[in-house]
Amino acid sequence: MTAAEHHIVPRQPPSSGSSGSSGDGDGTPPPDRRRVIRRRLITLTIIVLLIGIPAGYLVISAGQSRRSGKDKEAEAAAQGLREDWPSGMQRRIFELPIPGNAVGVQYYETNNWKASRMYVKFRTTSAGLDRFLSGVGTGRAALETGKVTISDRDVKITGWYFGPGVHWAGTVHKNKDPRPTQNITVNMTDPAAPVVYAVSAATP
Repeated sequence: MTAAEHHIVPRQPPSSGSSGSSGDGDGTPPPDRRRVIRRRLITLTIIVLLIGIPAGYLVISAGQSRRSGKDKEAEAAAQGLREDWPSGMQRRIFELPIPGNAVGVQYYETNNWKASRMYVKFRTTSAGLDRFLSGVGTGRAALETGKVTISDRDVKITGWYFGPGVHWAGTVHKNKDPRPTQNITVNMTDPAAPVVYAVSAATP
């Protein structure tokens, strides 16, 4: 064979699986580190939200519950006493048997997690006062001359006046829970037309 007949074989390129490859031996590139970190951050964020949102909701709900009672009382105070009769059910619950001949009846009710209160004011006759006191469970003999039994707190809420120059008489009729306790003060300046102020408080 002459040199002209000798075939020259072209040089082959190195295979992809040679030792110079940067892969892991099967042609798969290494994982993206930033992508792994991102997935972990997303997972951590989801866990924090699942735990943190319910816990935060409970804290907010507790705070709202504590404030709700105060808000209701503030709303009632802003509205003031209603020129009307409380319902028969309200009168039974708070044990305030307002006599049928009462005039100028005013009331309102407040409720919170500590206690429920009914405020009433009305003018009646001497006999009507006796019926009211008897229906509550007390009597005229329990009224102490010169005594005001409505607390400063309730005075602030109602705006009632219990200052000098008026013949006041009052009593506190206590009952065992859950029955209400009544603080009663009467303007006896005109014995024939006494004005009754009463606060009945019931503890749940």
